[in-house]
Amino acid sequence: MEKGTVLMNRYELGRTLGHGTFAKVHHARSLMSNHSVAIKVIDKEKVMRVGMIDQIKREISIMRLVRHPNIVQLHEVMASKTKIYFVMEHVRGGELFSKVAKGRLKEEVARKYFQQLIGAIDFCHSRGVYHRDLKLENLLLDDTDNLKVSDFGLSALRESQRPDGLLHTTCGTPSYVAPEIINNKGYDGVKADVWSCGIILFVLLAGYLPFHDSNIMEMYRKIGKGEFKSPHWFSCDVRRLLAKLLDPNPDTRITIEKLVEHPWFMKEYKPAVMLAQPHISKSLKDVQVAFSADHESNKCEEAEQSANAMKPASLNAFDIISLSNGFDLSGLIDMEQKQKVHELFMTQKPASEIVSKLEEIAETEHFNVKKQDGMVKLQGSKEGRKGQLTIDAEIFEVASSCYVVEVKKAAGDTLEYQTFCNKDLRPSLKDICWTSPSEDELPSVSE
Repeated sequence: MEKGTVLMNRYELGRTLGHGTFAKVHHARSLMSNHSVAIKVIDKEKVMRVGMIDQIKREISIMRLVRHPNIVQLHEVMASKTKIYFVMEHVRGGELFSKVAKGRLKEEVARKYFQQLIGAIDFCHSRGVYHRDLKLENLLLDDTDNLKVSDFGLSALRESQRPDGLLHTTCGTPSYVAPEIINNKGYDGVKADVWSCGIILFVLLAGYLPFHDSNIMEMYRKIGKGEFKSPHWFSCDVRRLLAKLLDPNPDTRITIEKLVEHPWFMKEYKPAVMLAQPHISKSLKDVQVAFSADHESNKCEEAEQSANAMKPASLNAFDIISLSNGFDLSGLIDMEQKQKVHELFMTQKPASEIVSKLEEIAETEHFNVKKQDGMVKLQGSKEGRKGQLTIDAEIFEVASSCYVVEVKKAAGDTLEYQTFCNKDLRPSLKDICWTSPSEDELPSVSE
């Protein structure tokens, strides 16, 4: 899209501010008000092809909810046949990361940014929004040196929680991620965000990360145990506060309610003056409009969803680490986990053959089968000791023609699950899989 292009007769596009896989961000000028804005231009075809439609819709919904002085504001959403446009507040001061890269900040400066960060995140939580990717690169500064939280692309809403009240999607940036996310057993979005805020405070004051290590597994071990060392210039109040923020146990980690009462935090604290809630334009209310500019796009989306019904998921670094027995960190975080409730298999057979084999097992053992997004769910047809035994088998593509199958108990009795695995599952899969990948068998993961 050329500089000087007039978009929807409303905005004149300027220089490119940044770009990613699916989007570019341009500086632009409103032809009506002459004010500067930033416009994120998203390639609709690309996001539909990789199944990111729901993520884009969620991001729009979330940015509508979080109208706060220390959060980058979404003004409106527009769409054409091939593009989606997020018209956002233009934040001129760049990333906070760039400022810290020049050297650590003075305590009073770091405290001001940290106070603004906590105010913004507390507001998000009050609206049922969990950011899940808080890091210096996602904190911007405006032209009056005030902090602005950006990039809600990985955020979740309270409605995303499973019946256990927890989130289960592993995401975030390794150096900033909470230990319970690495543990891969579910986490509270509020407590995970608080941990990331603690990492940010440490970096602002130290100029480096508390848990950074060239060996990613060693870094995760330190995160799991909360092992970090404060530099000598940290004050006693800061040290005590960081110990509470970077508590590896989410149940005893400091809450935001307690944090804002802490003497160090309260010093010269100036709560944000809340923004008025303006009328939301029709285009912003109707999130669906971004994906329904033409009938052909909808047909394309439906065909893509059908084709991907059993497309195996790709594994990221977190997933591979958490799946590997050699990399299992759960013992560092939850010493009570004694019974094995998941099995791992590796294979070079295609996903369709793996699914067919699982369906055969299900038919023999009288399980009902549901398939979706690389997941096969087997539900027992009879009541067990603790209700119906339900088993999830998820297929992950870790490399070309190499798959990991993770089988885990979703509901029911653990002993019944283990009996099923020993007597039925392992013998039936032995022709196409080998069991329990070791550290050496999994593909290497770059940091």
